[in-house]
Amino acid sequence: MDELNRKSVEAFKASDKTPVIAVLDNVRSMHNVGSVFRTADAFLIEGVYLCGYTPKPPHRDIQKTALGATETVHWKYYNTTTEAVQELKATGYRIWAVEQVEGSILLDKISTLHLPEKEKAAVIFGNEVSGVDAEVLKLCDGCIEIPQMGMKHSLNISVAAGIVLWELTKEFKLK
Repeated sequence: MDELNRKSVEAFKASDKTPVIAVLDNVRSMHNVGSVFRTADAFLIEGVYLCGYTPKPPHRDIQKTALGATETVHWKYYNTTTEAVQELKATGYRIWAVEQVEGSILLDKISTLHLPEKEKAAVIFGNEVSGVDAEVLKLCDGCIEIPQMGMKHSLNISVAAGIVLWELTKEFKLK
C-alpha cells in the first residue's frame, strides 16, 4: 500500500486541486453519486455540488461506491441546479453541461481554446433518464459531448463523469 503513495485526508485537503467542480443535476442513483465522489477524489477536483433530489451523504449506498471519498472531497447541496450555476458563475466558473445537443463540443476537441489557463470550470451531469434540465442548459457557456461510435449513444453518469473529469484534469494539470 505504501507504493500507491496515498494521501492522508489532511494531505488531500491541503493539496492543490484541479479547478473543476462536478455538478449533479437531479441524479437519482446513490451508486452514481458515490462513483462521482470517488472519481473526484482520484483526480483531485475541487468539489461536487449535489442539486435537487440528488441524494447526499451520509448514506450507506453512497458510501458503498464512494469508499470514503465523501470525507475528502468538498461538497455542497443546493435546492436547485440553477442556484448552484448562478453561484458558480458569480465566482468566475465557466459552466459546461455534458449533453448531446446541437452545437456541443466533442470532448476530444476541448482545449485551451475552450478552457483558458486561468479559468475554472464546472461540469453538469444530468439525470439518468432526462439529462440536464433545459432551463439549466440555457445558463451554460456550452455543452460537451463524449464521442461515441457504437449503436448506443448514452453512457451511465458514473462512466461519463470518469471520462470527462479525466479529460479536464489532463487539460488543467498536464499542460
